[in-house]
Amino acid sequence: MKSSWKTRSGSSIIGSSSAPYINSLAQEYGLATHSYGTTHPSMPNYLSLIAGDTFGITTNCTTCYVNATNLVDQIEGTGKSWKAYMESMPSPCYLGDSGSLYRQKHNPFIYFDDIRKNSTRCQKIVPFSQFSTDLQNNTLPNYIWITPNMCNSMHDCSVSTGDAWLKTWVSKILTSPAWQQNGVLFITFDEGSTSAGCCTYAAGGHIVTLVISPLGKAAFKSSMNYDHYSLLRTIEDAWSLAKLNKAGCSCTATMTDFFAGTTSSNRLVNAGFELDANSDSRPDNWTSNSHFTRVAQ
Repeated sequence: MKSSWKTRSGSSIIGSSSAPYINSLAQEYGLATHSYGTTHPSMPNYLSLIAGDTFGITTNCTTCYVNATNLVDQIEGTGKSWKAYMESMPSPCYLGDSGSLYRQKHNPFIYFDDIRKNSTRCQKIVPFSQFSTDLQNNTLPNYIWITPNMCNSMHDCSVSTGDAWLKTWVSKILTSPAWQQNGVLFITFDEGSTSAGCCTYAAGGHIVTLVISPLGKAAFKSSMNYDHYSLLRTIEDAWSLAKLNKAGCSCTATMTDFFAGTTSSNRLVNAGFELDANSDSRPDNWTSNSHFTRVAQ
């Protein structure tokens, strides 16, 4: 699972009294202390998260469509399922902006030709209102993307507003079978407020990235340099997928140090995450049915 959030520097979130819930997650689970966005402005960062490149796009354009292989191609190629939940999007496969709360620039899936032009695929880009139903019915897919709206993502509203939104929904995610049965929740921001970066290709500023998993190390802080390509590569390595574009660079580290029994390197020590994260002397299996959830602020 992944949730993507809007422009905030790491220093404005971690340690802030306006974000008590985010900070409680950072204390209890995993925090990447040196995580960076790809670039500025928002939209190219979203493309890099699911396709390993910005494809030369440097604006928040709405008709700059991309004909390229993406994570959806890879996921479907292995028989796994996916869905992208967009808060305040009026209807599935919606094109353009809507009102003051929904912006297409925070929906990377709609930019790819082989998703947008394929009605079956495009119907998997749905309003966030569907998430509650899928969560309650235990029908969540293997790969879940969540984008909050322009207020709850902290773009147009306060940090405390976004923190409260996360508390409402993350607490529900953490009690779901999708997460409890060896899932992982990534919470990340698209870009920071500076041009700080790392890893050859990232210059989008310092951001907050949380790694929350029953297989993860408790109260862990990683000082490794990570970017959006690292997050993509981590998912690709765990599911034995080919590396897309810059996710395959030797400069892109996989986020293995967040998981017990692994080391910080560009390869997973155990691609199945057959680890003993909870020290019960039994392997914890990250299987093909495990769930990745991204909440992208």
